[in-house]
Amino acid sequence: MGAIGFRPVHLDDLPLLHHWMKADHVKRWWRGPETLEEVEAKYGPRIRGEAPSHCFFMLVDGRPVGFIQTYLVGAWPDYARQVRVENGTAGIDLFIGDPACLHQGLGPLIIKAFLRDIVFGPSGPFAPGQVRRCVVGPEPANTAAIRAYEKTGFRYWKTIPMEDEPEPEYLMIIRPEDLVS
Repeated sequence: MGAIGFRPVHLDDLPLLHHWMKADHVKRWWRGPETLEEVEAKYGPRIRGEAPSHCFFMLVDGRPVGFIQTYLVGAWPDYARQVRVENGTAGIDLFIGDPACLHQGLGPLIIKAFLRDIVFGPSGPFAPGQVRRCVVGPEPANTAAIRAYEKTGFRYWKTIPMEDEPEPEYLMIIRPEDLVS
């Protein structure tokens, strides 16, 4: 499959991010900005460290194949109020942007590496021991994503309606000790 890695997204990466977000396989599940200007407005502050999300490209053999971000849920008060999690909970959101990498078994490998190295591990933006669990909230109908999360050790926690979203979140949770080897 190739070596999996991660690197922070840079401002000059936004055209690629925008290109991926326009792809049908991403738009089906990722409701995000439509124009490059909207992508810059939403993700520019995160990239510059002005917002509490940390954005990365997923890499295979050094080549960007997708987007993944992590954040402390409590840093986003509206979202934290809706999901009601304990302090020390991170969240992740991701998509594979390169259509050639879909349905190749990469998802679980990438998610596991990101959790191990970035969210729970030493290469991430959080202090050691700060994150005791991580949540992810795919739509209930996104069975491919749910299977990928289960293969890494996530388990179903609860389904919650989301304000300003047409579909609920199928909230899944994992602790560092639950990571599948």
